[in-house]
Amino acid sequence: MRRIVLLGLVGGIGVAGLLIAVWPGAEADSPGLRPDDRAEVQLGAAIYAAQCASCHGAGLEGQPDWRSPGPDGALPAPPHDATGHTWHHDDATLITLTRDGVGALLGPDMRVNSGMPVFKDVLTDAEIRAALSYIKSTWPAEVRATHDAINARAEGR
Repeated sequence: MRRIVLLGLVGGIGVAGLLIAVWPGAEADSPGLRPDDRAEVQLGAAIYAAQCASCHGAGLEGQPDWRSPGPDGALPAPPHDATGHTWHHDDATLITLTRDGVGALLGPDMRVNSGMPVFKDVLTDAEIRAALSYIKSTWPAEVRATHDAINARAEGR
């Protein structure tokens, strides 16, 4: 009897996992970036063009001399292409930075003079994820693979 119950339990868990994996919209609440989702990337490209390109460049090239503070002490916008450091951060960090600003990551005692706006009242989390998915979709395969490994480490996998 115990064996039947155990087999039923294992089978039920397997079926539930399969349903979650294939159910339409099951991934909708997933916070991870989706650089292979054509619709997500297309939406993200439009959001990037409207909200990000004026500072980070239409080609994701960033502002000149982005590692050095300008005369006002503010750091210029970094590139989001493979030459920048965006891909060095896991998805959750990128989403938090975009939604809540640099201060949300560094804490209230750390002041960084950045022109990066806070987007929580401008874009939804899904729109932020789409813009970041677009950015990731432009990276070469080896950079994307490295970023995937960074995410796996951050998630404890």
